[in-house]
Amino acid sequence: MFTGLIQDTGTVTRVVAGAMTDFWIRTSLGAEAFALGESIAVDGACLTVVEKGGDTFRVQAAPETLRRTTLGARRTGDRVNLERALALGDRLGGHLVSGHVDAVSEVLETFAEGGSWVMVFRLPPELAPCFIEKGSVTVDGISLTVNAVEADRFRVQLIPETQHRTTLHAKGPGAQVNLEGDLIGKYVARLFELRGAPGAVPGVGLTEAVVRAAGFTPRG
Repeated sequence: MFTGLIQDTGTVTRVVAGAMTDFWIRTSLGAEAFALGESIAVDGACLTVVEKGGDTFRVQAAPETLRRTTLGARRTGDRVNLERALALGDRLGGHLVSGHVDAVSEVLETFAEGGSWVMVFRLPPELAPCFIEKGSVTVDGISLTVNAVEADRFRVQLIPETQHRTTLHAKGPGAQVNLEGDLIGKYVARLFELRGAPGAVPGVGLTEAVVRAAGFTPRG
């Protein structure tokens, strides 16, 4: 679990494709202290540290990860947003982020507004039910507030701190980004979708069958 607050922008130093694609990433986070097997979000995708040494660590991406994220396009020299997993007792400064990318989107428009940088992104139809104005979204691992939502797009604003500490400000129209919808919003949208499922009684609300269909197991 993550918060969407980027801790470092690392640099990809080596990429080796194969049955699993290996990425070596240089960071100022103190990679030597990383625990093998720990989770780290790379541009919003939760990956596992499998090797470390000095200021560099190695992660592996499975074919599914490459299909569902922008990591397949990363090359040596690219900068990526990094966040180590949330520890119990840490401040939750952003919002709850799982590191499971829902879709790849693209930048449609960018422009300055005061000291902020406005970015407009394509909104994939399957994620639209999870978006509300002033809700949360994760873009390339960054926790951001949705300023406006339309049928096929949404808008965020980057404050100067976010512009300087992440890679997002450098991306222009046409650039691809990883999106993760709000975790709570996804569950709420799923429950509403299942209102018409077998076992759901109109006007009665949730039933055990609906809860089980949503992936939950009632106790008792």
